[in-house]
Amino acid sequence: MPNASTQSGDMSLELQCDRIRFAPAGYEDAEGIERSRELSIRFMANGSTETGAFQVGPENAEIRIVDNYPVEVVFRSQEDYGFVLDQLGENAILNLSMVDEDVSYGIFDLKGSAAAIRSLRSACDKHYPDETSSMEAPEGVVYCGGGAIKRQIEYIILDDPGSKWDARVTVNGETMRAMTAYSYFGNYDKPVGFVVALLGEDRSEFLVFSQGNENWLEYGDYTYRQCN
Repeated sequence: MPNASTQSGDMSLELQCDRIRFAPAGYEDAEGIERSRELSIRFMANGSTETGAFQVGPENAEIRIVDNYPVEVVFRSQEDYGFVLDQLGENAILNLSMVDEDVSYGIFDLKGSAAAIRSLRSACDKHYPDETSSMEAPEGVVYCGGGAIKRQIEYIILDDPGSKWDARVTVNGETMRAMTAYSYFGNYDKPVGFVVALLGEDRSEFLVFSQGNENWLEYGDYTYRQCN
């Protein structure tokens, strides 16, 4: 089962493809979370500035104790869990706390979480291929090219993404999430043949073009031509 984990003192946090497992410092805290069936997931830019939060409750997740200790939060909606993972990758501190109370169960440093979450998502996509069966393939186009480093690039657009990351881009076998942008050039005229811009989770940008029988993609300083 793909997972990513971190520790803070006697506490641990494990992220899986559709759930979180949190082992607080004391078993009584785990019992309290299970009894209340609520947990506040707070995202912080630093130790004092909260940038967002997600409140877990019976309406959006199942909360239970597993393996005699960790609290497991199973999200009912992949969109909700996608939001949580997005925030974990973008912030510096995670505070798991009691709902409507200034009581913290655990605080975790999120340094390096963005790369770990990208790897987790890629592993989950491969582990559960059926979840990607609703993706729309771009007519099977594969793009090849590059300079000293040769690349093979493909992309797919999701029919029902559940979050802002509505596309996947694969470069030399490594897949990342991306957002589509059809108005990438703003008020300027679109270049001839422009189809869509794909804005990668790692801030990379792929510009897709098609004109007549020609298909190409621009990435970095290079143009990649259809090679299949």
